[in-house]
Amino acid sequence: MKITGIETFLVAPRWLFLKVSTDEGVSGWGEPVVEGRAGSVRAAVHELAELVVGQDPLRIEDHWQVLRRAGFYRGGPVLSSALSGFDHALWDIAGKVRDAPVHELLGGPVRDRVRVYSWVGGDRPSNIAEAVSAQVEAGFTAVKMNVAGPLTPIATPAEAAAAVARAEEARAVLGPDRDLAIDFHGRASPAMARRLVRMLEDVQPMFVEEPVVPELQGSTLASVVSASTVPIAVGERLYSRWDIKPALDAGVAVVQPDPAHAGGISELRRIASLAEVYGAQLAPHCPLGPIALAASLQVAFATPNFLIQEQSLRMHYNVGTELVHYLADTAPFDFVDGHASRPLGPGLGIEIDEAAVRRAAETGHAWRNPVWRHDDGSLAEW
Repeated sequence: MKITGIETFLVAPRWLFLKVSTDEGVSGWGEPVVEGRAGSVRAAVHELAELVVGQDPLRIEDHWQVLRRAGFYRGGPVLSSALSGFDHALWDIAGKVRDAPVHELLGGPVRDRVRVYSWVGGDRPSNIAEAVSAQVEAGFTAVKMNVAGPLTPIATPAEAAAAVARAEEARAVLGPDRDLAIDFHGRASPAMARRLVRMLEDVQPMFVEEPVVPELQGSTLASVVSASTVPIAVGERLYSRWDIKPALDAGVAVVQPDPAHAGGISELRRIASLAEVYGAQLAPHCPLGPIALAASLQVAFATPNFLIQEQSLRMHYNVGTELVHYLADTAPFDFVDGHASRPLGPGLGIEIDEAAVRRAAETGHAWRNPVWRHDDGSLAEW
């Protein structure tokens, strides 16, 4: 079997899909994308294609090593995301050739269902009680939310109290038997992160995500971790086990590599094993499309230290296009009681509606994240 070609599809709302074809008619799908930089990743995918076209698709680990290390300059969000898409597609092909879901090829399932969480609101959440109630009624046992928009480096007492009040409103609806995750999105300064996580202790978050930007994690993350009893989670902007190790050394409780950014299924598996050494849990970041989610779930079913899975169904980014719109069969993402069932289909366990993908690609997208500024006109973290 040989790889004969690759195609990429820019599809709404902000995703990039990859199809890898072979001379035996078996194809695999991947999702290589950086939100807001899909075109850059698409160019990287086509540059890297020359390393795999004509090769045996079943040599997954060898392809992973070549795609990451054959170039003198390596890593980072664009190249790692391009690699991720190829890795998804090659595992998809391997499962289809062997008529088995990928998690069977990773050693078999360690659980029968995977817990997922749902998002509440956008960057400035409003109607929190109503939004959380809707997710509870839909059966979810955990939600995640941002508790603030732009944060000043040293927030006023009122600004800090408002962030905590939003979390308290969500907790009041969830009660003690459901979980609340809080995303800082790297918007807090180290000093403010230390203060806010302590103020949030009574809310008992499942975790606080990305309290500071990744550039500061090596020097300040340990101080944030030690500032309170709140579990700290990082990883959506870390792209390999080498990037994540310093965060584990700092004492984070949860790692959140993204299957579309951090080297695909192969590297997520290794990151989970590394985290296990530290007693940390895996909660993959995945506010993306159906291929990335399918890849992440395959890892989740085969990973002992898995905690919970992010997913983008009915998420605020998905205006007009939902997670399931590019699937021939939506059943794999029919969540029951806040859980995904174990996929039994071969490969990634989903069937892409290729006609729908090709139609959507005729329009494409040019999604960019917003640029925020503080009241004084200076740039704010989004």
